Amino acid sequence: MKKFIHIDMDCFYAAVEMRDNPALANVPLAIGGRSRRGVLSTANYIAREYGVRSAMSNYRAKQLCPHLVIVPGRMAVYKEVSQQIRAIFSQYTDLIEPLSLDEAYLDVTQSTHCHGSATLIAQQIRDQIFAQTGLTASAGIAPVKFIAKIASDENKPNGQCVILPEQVDDFLIQLPLGKIPGVGKVTLEKLNLKGLYTGGDVRQQGINWMQQHVGNFGVSLYQKCAGEYIGQVSNKRVRKSLSVEHTYEYNKTSLQACLDQLPSLMEELNIRLTKQNLINRVNKLSVKVKFANFVVTSADQAYQQLDSAIFIELLTRAYERGTHQPVRLLGIGVGIKNDDLLTKQLSILD
Repeated sequence: MKKFIHIDMDCFYAAVEMRDNPALANVPLAIGGRSRRGVLSTANYIAREYGVRSAMSNYRAKQLCPHLVIVPGRMAVYKEVSQQIRAIFSQYTDLIEPLSLDEAYLDVTQSTHCHGSATLIAQQIRDQIFAQTGLTASAGIAPVKFIAKIASDENKPNGQCVILPEQVDDFLIQLPLGKIPGVGKVTLEKLNLKGLYTGGDVRQQGINWMQQHVGNFGVSLYQKCAGEYIGQVSNKRVRKSLSVEHTYEYNKTSLQACLDQLPSLMEELNIRLTKQNLINRVNKLSVKVKFANFVVTSADQAYQQLDSAIFIELLTRAYERGTHQPVRLLGIGVGIKNDDLLTKQLSILD
C-alpha cells in the first residue's frame, strides 16, 4: 500500500512577507505588480475574506478590498525559503515531486521515520518547517496520489487531513469532480451537462460510456474515480513548454503597437531559454493575445529556433481574429523537444 503526502504552504509568498515585516501581519495583503493592470500571485487569508484571489487584477482586488496592501514579490527570497523546506523533505524520502515553490508530493512508502507512519511524518515535517522558517504548512495524507493533494486543502491553514485506505472508496464516490486535479472550470461545466457531478456519477456510467462521451480524458477520469489510479511520485519533471507574457497598463490599440512589443518579449524568452539550457530544444513557436473584452486567442507553428519573422506572422494572424479589438496582454512561447519521451510509451494517466 502506497503512502503519499502532499505538503502545501499556507499563502506562501504573503506569509513570507508577513513574517519579514510584522506591520503586514494583520492587514489584508496581496503580492503583485504595482500597476492597475497588475495581476496578483497570492493573497493572505484576511484578504481572501473579501474575495481577493490569485490571478485577479489589482483593479478588481481593490474594488473588493479598498484597503488592500499590495507589495511586489521577492522571488529570490521565496526560492531561498523553498530550498529550506525541500531540505526538510529530503530528510524523510528521496521521492519528492515539487509542483511549485510552495507545494510538493512526497512518497514515504519506504520511509522508516516515525515508525513508518505517514501521518506522523507529515506532522513532523510541518513542525520542522515552522521551527526553521516561521511559516505554516498544510498536508494531505492518502494511499492515492491525487487524493493526498485534495486532502491537503481540507483543513487549511496549518492543518492536515488523512484519508485511510478503507476510506478511499467512500471518499471517491462522494468526491465533487471539480476537486480532482485537471478538472478545470470549463471541463467541469461540460461534465455537469452530461449529468456528471461526483465520482459516483462517473463510476455509475462505466468506462466505455466515459470514453464514448468524454474521450480519453473520460477514461482517465473513470480510473481515478474507480480507485484504479494510484499514481507515482516522479522527481524527474519534463518541461514541455516555456513562455513569457505581459499585461499592459494601457491597451495596445493597433497591430503595429503590438508588433513593437515583440523584441522585448523575444529578448526575455531568449534569456530564460538560455538560462535553462533549452535554446537548442525548441520545436514550436506560439503567440497568445488577450483582447480588452478578455477573449483569448493563440497561434502556433512548428519551428526549431526563435525567429522574429514567424512571431510577426503569428501575432498578425492572432490579432486579426479580434477584429481590431484593443489588446491588454501579449505572450510568446515555445514548445520544448524532449527526446526521452520518444523512447518511453506514456500511459493515458501520465
